[in-house]
Amino acid sequence: MKVLIVDDEKHVRDAISLLIPWQEIGVDLVLEAEDGEAATRIIEREHPALILTDMLMPIKNGVQLLEWIRTYSPGSKTVVISGHDDFDFVRHTVKYGGMDYLLKPIDPDQLAEAVQKAIDAWKADEQDRMQSREQTIEMNQIKPVYWDKIFSNLIHEPRYYYSVQDAISREFFIPKEGGRCQAVILTLDTMDSTVMDKFSSHLDLLYFTLTNICNEILRREGVGYAFRHWSSENELVLLFWNGFERLKMILTEINDGFYMTLNGRFDFGLGAVEAFPNGLGNSYKEARQALRARNLLERHNRLHSYNSQERPKLSALHFTDYEENIRFAVRSSQPERIKEAVASWIAEVKKLESITVEQLELWWHEYNVFRSHWIKDLLPEQTDIPGLTDEPAKMIVPMDKQGKLSLDLWQDELTQSLIHLAALMVRYQQKDNNVIYDIAKYIDSHYHEEITLQDIATKFYLSREYISRKFKQEMSENLSDYIGRIRIEKAQLLLLNPNLKITQISEMVGYNDEKYFSKVFKKITQISPNEYRKRELLKS
Repeated sequence: MKVLIVDDEKHVRDAISLLIPWQEIGVDLVLEAEDGEAATRIIEREHPALILTDMLMPIKNGVQLLEWIRTYSPGSKTVVISGHDDFDFVRHTVKYGGMDYLLKPIDPDQLAEAVQKAIDAWKADEQDRMQSREQTIEMNQIKPVYWDKIFSNLIHEPRYYYSVQDAISREFFIPKEGGRCQAVILTLDTMDSTVMDKFSSHLDLLYFTLTNICNEILRREGVGYAFRHWSSENELVLLFWNGFERLKMILTEINDGFYMTLNGRFDFGLGAVEAFPNGLGNSYKEARQALRARNLLERHNRLHSYNSQERPKLSALHFTDYEENIRFAVRSSQPERIKEAVASWIAEVKKLESITVEQLELWWHEYNVFRSHWIKDLLPEQTDIPGLTDEPAKMIVPMDKQGKLSLDLWQDELTQSLIHLAALMVRYQQKDNNVIYDIAKYIDSHYHEEITLQDIATKFYLSREYISRKFKQEMSENLSDYIGRIRIEKAQLLLLNPNLKITQISEMVGYNDEKYFSKVFKKITQISPNEYRKRELLKS
């Protein structure tokens, strides 16, 4: 904190400097000026929290200085120290926000009281300013989420528009009545393999990047806004309310921006131009259908317009026809047999001239149904097995760098998934007779306690070396990493309760040191506990 003393008499400045224990009240630097003009230059450069000023000074007097401070440094607090008991001086001090008016000769106690009062007022104001800045930053972070929700609601409930039309009009300058709109959809289901490899585990970051690129161009042109669709986790919707005749050119520019930033391009589905807001839902459906009906084996362009006359038929080829062969291969747990079974299925798929997203979704659904049946048949007593009974991830279509469906890549992914599934099933079939899983169960139940390798070795009558080696072999991770992961998974659930403090959660999952808990949490999840809580609460 800085203080400025302004007086044309040096002995007065020296006296004020000596009378106050500046460091004790948090002042790091005391500055001096011999007139109001010199003071303004120092204020512009140093931004002092408190200014102590005389009234009668050459060049620029105290009244002029107070008026200048009120305009150009309103955050600074002022105290007047004058040798004149003049009503006009007092009136001007009050008018321009002075905290106090002291008379010379200076009374040390009065000076100390006035300075402390001014410092306390400045600290209170600074706290308010910091909170305001934090709120502004937070609002700028939340604002895109707010508009995502608003526009997502408009797709399915156009009447909702009339409750938010003033806010939309102010933010985006959309005409309140008689406007038109066109929906364009970008989906991550069929992203380039280059982009998928880079962002497969960071889709939120990818959405953030895509949305920023879209809106930089759309808002520059004044034609629309891009938002993440809340009802479909893999969709970005571009809402156009102007520039329909330039739409394809603008989308091409956006795709060029994607390529420069991400080294990949995306497909767009285009709906028809409709009345806003009542026709937005229909335009959205058309754009979605345009994407779902395109032939993924062809690459003509990235823009796909809706055509009501084109409705591709689904193939008569079903995953069901090859299920038995693949099931027996998985039960054998032999990688070569699994590779052969998948290859025979893909060989038939390669004979097709057209494959749409709808077709892939049908096969994906059939595969997941049979996968559930296989697990239930082979492991009837197991109801909650991580990696096995978890819900399958949402379908991501494997595309090559040219934007076409890569059946070879799909074959590799399906083969590796089934080999992994077979290995998990074998492991869990042996689970009941394996002491390592008893140790894992013990950790799952006692994660909130202080658990050491020696404690576990004593309890299970095994050597520490054996437990360390065997646990890594069976669980594919170190014992300490497993304990940390279980604790952080429990902490993630507790963070969904906004009434629990981070310190409480830290202790509840076995960490007595909150800073160490936050460090471990960020190492495992890539974000801090507070950031995780904010993100998950926003989702809900």
